Amino acid sequence: MRLKTTLDQWLTLSEVDKAGSIQAAATVLNKSHTTLIYAIKKLEDQLGVSLVKIKGRRAVLTEDGKSLLRRAQSMIDQAQALEEISSQLTQGMESELVIAIDHLCDRQWLYGPLARFLAQNSTTSIKIVETSLSKTTSMVAEQQADISIINFPITNHPCESFGTVSMLPVVIKGHPLADKAEPCLADLTVNRQIVIRDLGVEDNIDVGWLKSSQRITVDNFDHAWQAVKQGLGYCRLPKHIVEQNKDCDIVVLNVEYSNRYHVPLHLTLPKGAKTGSAAKGLYYLLLASVDER
Repeated sequence: MRLKTTLDQWLTLSEVDKAGSIQAAATVLNKSHTTLIYAIKKLEDQLGVSLVKIKGRRAVLTEDGKSLLRRAQSMIDQAQALEEISSQLTQGMESELVIAIDHLCDRQWLYGPLARFLAQNSTTSIKIVETSLSKTTSMVAEQQADISIINFPITNHPCESFGTVSMLPVVIKGHPLADKAEPCLADLTVNRQIVIRDLGVEDNIDVGWLKSSQRITVDNFDHAWQAVKQGLGYCRLPKHIVEQNKDCDIVVLNVEYSNRYHVPLHLTLPKGAKTGSAAKGLYYLLLASVDER
């Protein structure tokens, strides 16, 4: 089926509606007043309806014109989006970015800069992968991500400091450990511990103190928080998770010789010199956000 009308005709009608006059629309479109009058007249003849009427010194759309333009506007918007996408693609913008974020990282450290990135980029989709321990390393070493938020630096992959996470030992009120002013490691040994498993596929590794006689292993800190809330055991949680939940029933333990520890986080580009322009743009936004916290 051959269309009677063109996208340029609908764009002309849209600009006349926005500008309020044919002369003003002609200036915006860099066309002559006569050209626009002819374009609108031809569109009306093709459709068999009146689209524009003169009211005083203004050119206003008829009810039919408004109704048709409402339906055509999405077509105009899509065409403009296509041109923007094409422009960004010619500049080498990636169609998708994979961002690996270590589970220790405060997610707001990622999503704040990401929001600014997406406001300027309508072509690149984002895939976020949460990692821990060996998976954090493998996502970088095997170049499975465009940007990785990691804990400790990985061999042969330059990185920049991204922040520090404090780990706090916590339990729910009423747990036996909550009643001790300064529990020792021996006290922890006889109580159930909630730990986060290594999300890697192979060569899983353990980190930290793991001497409790019984453990519950979960995939992430969201599960760990719920397990602590149910009184299932004690767990070391990132300070930002404890603070964000603001739960008065959670008790931070003062463990003898092991009250808290800090884990540094870093930002790296796993693909190195092969990193695309979109990934670099987001990378610099993430780096700039460090000083804004």
